[in-house]
Amino acid sequence: MDGPIAIRIMIVEDHQIVNEGLAALLNDQPDMVVIGRAGSVAESMVLAEREVPDVLLLDFRLPDGNGAEAGARIRDLHPDVKLVFLSRDDSDNAQIAAVEVGASAFIHKSRAAAEVVDGIRAVAGGAILFTPRTIASLLDKRRTMAGQLHSLTARERDVLRLVAAGVASRDIASQLGISYTTVRTHIRSLGRKLDVHSKIEATAKARELGLVE
Repeated sequence: MDGPIAIRIMIVEDHQIVNEGLAALLNDQPDMVVIGRAGSVAESMVLAEREVPDVLLLDFRLPDGNGAEAGARIRDLHPDVKLVFLSRDDSDNAQIAAVEVGASAFIHKSRAAAEVVDGIRAVAGGAILFTPRTIASLLDKRRTMAGQLHSLTARERDVLRLVAAGVASRDIASQLGISYTTVRTHIRSLGRKLDVHSKIEATAKARELGLVE
C-alpha cells in the first residue's frame, strides 16, 4: 500500500550552507520532499515555473529583494502554496510584509530544527501559526507607520536619512544646501511627528519606516 503523499517543499535561502542543511533536514523526514532550492527571488521564479510546491520556505532577506516579494510572485503562479518564513530578521517590518502576502508562519532561525519541521507540517495541514491578536497588532503598526511616513515632508525624509547615517547637523546643512538653523528646525519637527528624542531613536525609526537599511 502506498504511503501518505509527501509535502512538496521549495526552499528560497541565499546562504548555501543553510540552504543545503535545510534540504537535508527536510528530505530526512518521512513525509517531506524538497522539490527545489533557490538563492534569490529571480531563481525562485524560474524554479516555480516548472515546480508546484505545497510549502514555500523563505528567508526574508534575499540578494535581489525579499521573501515577501518572492512569495507574492510565486503565489500568482500557484495560489494554493503555503508560505513559511525562516529568517533572522523578525522585525515588525518583516513580519508585517509576511502577513500581507498571506504567510502562515514566521520562524526565527535560532529556533530548533524540530520546531521548523513541526511548523511546516502544521502549515501544510492548514494551520496558521500567527495568532489573530498578532496579526491585528502587526497591521495596526503598519497603519501607524504609514501615517507617520505620510506626515513627513520630502526634506524631512532627507534629513532623517542623513541623521540615521550618522551625519552631523552642520554637515547635513552643507549636503542639502540649507542653513544649520533649518536643519535643527527639521530635526525638531521629526521629533514631534515621530516621537523620537535622540539620534539612536531617530535611526531606529528611519529603519522601521524603510527609509534606510
